[in-house]
Amino acid sequence: MKVLAIDCAASLCAACVYDAAAGLELGRSVLDLGKGHAEHLMAVIAEALKAGATDYAGLGAIAVSVGPGSFTGLRVGVSTARGLALALKIPAIGVTTLEALAGEAAAAFPGRAVLAALDAGREEIHAALYDQMSVLTYGPAVATLAEATGMAIESSAVLAGTAAAQIAASAGRGFDIGPRTATADILTYARLAAVKGAGDRPKPLYLRGADAKPQAGFILSRQKN
Repeated sequence: MKVLAIDCAASLCAACVYDAAAGLELGRSVLDLGKGHAEHLMAVIAEALKAGATDYAGLGAIAVSVGPGSFTGLRVGVSTARGLALALKIPAIGVTTLEALAGEAAAAFPGRAVLAALDAGREEIHAALYDQMSVLTYGPAVATLAEATGMAIESSAVLAGTAAAQIAASAGRGFDIGPRTATADILTYARLAAVKGAGDRPKPLYLRGADAKPQAGFILSRQKN
């Protein structure tokens, strides 16, 4: 199965084509935009398909980053993924930025717990904790710096995400640190989506606001439409 992955969660507008059966990336296109994902995403997808010598008819699934991340970027990415999936009659599969960052950290430090944490401003952190088997044990949720630091210390976790250095400084001790970015490599989303398989239609994951309440044990793929 060939998977088209889309990521607009942060400053990047990224797409890649992944052959899940062969475990190979076939092509990609990545722009560091900051803003303007809506104007460029379809061209980025077209470039990735061209680089992968693939067309829409050859796709078996669409993967998309669902956040947390940029409010506008998430809406653009998720709506595009759902629209393409509907038109092509194939599944759209959501992957959170936190699980993607945690996946990269786990690959670099196998057999370790991972705390994926993004600086959300307002002295808040978007966090998710995964155990040594990469099973979600906390979040995705909004946490204070003190709460995130406590989780990191208690679990001896590898840190990942934009809040990693902040947590390490708060703890006053060293941690192994994976990616420090706001989103993972686009191939990571494709790989994780291929493993997850089809589920409920993806939705943007907003952890802060009237419609977003932090819940321990919350898993996006189990959320009903």
